[in-house]
Amino acid sequence: MTSQQPPQSTALFERAQNTIPGGVNSPVRAFRSVGGVPRFIASADGAWITDVDGQRYVDYVGSWGPMILGHRPAEVTDALHAQLDIGMSYGAPTAAEVTLAELLCERVPGMAQVRLCSSGTEATMSALRLARGATGRDYILKFEGCYHGHGDALLVKAGSGLLTFGVPTSPGVPAELARFTLTATYNDLDSVDALLAEYGDRLAAIIIEPVAGNMNCILPQPAFLQGLRDRATATGAVLIFDEVMTGFRVGPQGASGVYGVTPDLVTLGKIIGGGLPMGAFGGTRALMQHLSPVGPVYQAGTLSGNPMAVTAGLATLQRLADTRIYDDLAAFTERLCNGLQAAADEAGVAFTTTRLGSMFGLFFGDGPIHGYADVMACDSARFGRFFHAMLDRGVYLAPSAFEAGFVSHRHGDAELAQTLTAAREAFQQAK
Repeated sequence: MTSQQPPQSTALFERAQNTIPGGVNSPVRAFRSVGGVPRFIASADGAWITDVDGQRYVDYVGSWGPMILGHRPAEVTDALHAQLDIGMSYGAPTAAEVTLAELLCERVPGMAQVRLCSSGTEATMSALRLARGATGRDYILKFEGCYHGHGDALLVKAGSGLLTFGVPTSPGVPAELARFTLTATYNDLDSVDALLAEYGDRLAAIIIEPVAGNMNCILPQPAFLQGLRDRATATGAVLIFDEVMTGFRVGPQGASGVYGVTPDLVTLGKIIGGGLPMGAFGGTRALMQHLSPVGPVYQAGTLSGNPMAVTAGLATLQRLADTRIYDDLAAFTERLCNGLQAAADEAGVAFTTTRLGSMFGLFFGDGPIHGYADVMACDSARFGRFFHAMLDRGVYLAPSAFEAGFVSHRHGDAELAQTLTAAREAFQQAK
């Protein structure tokens, strides 16, 4: 079942497919996994977005995570207007990017130096190149269901068995390159040990989303992240936390601060750009000194440290210095997830929620949810029916059963009431 078809979004989608592959500039926007027509958004404010047909929605996508302060927060828009008056891009250093770098190094555990770039994908690609260059090794280890951008080496998932070489999951990724990517099971240290037994002395890096957000929201089990820290240290591999999603989202120091585990490198994005394109990677001084121009590992970007993105990011992070915001966000997210669970229980629908800070996951299946296999056992068809029932009632969730949701500081009692009223009806409709 799909939601009501909005005429202007439908017309735009038909036009877009003539000139844009699939009609969208990022695949998940296409509604392929849930069916129907993607909503073309005309404007946004606070916790709400409005589509071109004039329909308003409580927004739990938040531009896929960056809008932690809500859409168009005054402190960010005011700063952007001021920067716009003096220039948009220089291709040269600015004082603001130094300030942003200092702020990131102050707040992110283990980050002594940082390099700005333009996207999360660019950050993870660069971090892996740095790890390989610094260690002189080729293999990397990732986890099934964790997404680290669309770099060639990362578009790989596990085959059957634990000791399987990587298999490319997208045409255009050479098998010879993919074979250097090993894939373990999230929350399963035994699967890591099986790979390390054979490849430990050839492993450049272990990269992980410390809180998985691209197979929906899955939290690490106790001792899992510390176990990875211990194994990376023992093998000489670089431990990379991909905090593009969780950085400044799940807490004021990201997931590494929440769990008390310090990686060697951290990748960031989303919130650090305040809604504008921004990425960053950083870590120990010893590792970062391998980067050009002081070291041999090359990395560059024409728009790295773009003044507009830096301005938006600084304004956002300066507001987040008030850590009481995180308490507010976590409290709302708890009320949201508890309310959704109660509505599902009332409807007799198998349903599980996960959450950390202002990040949450919705699963149509019985918990607990610990990894990719648990996610795949959930009822994605029922999620699709629920998604469209919520959309018809003015609640905008991610159009995929495999994406996390996000709360902003502008979500309040009115938004919660509308969401839970819609959910009680939607759970009945999704049966």
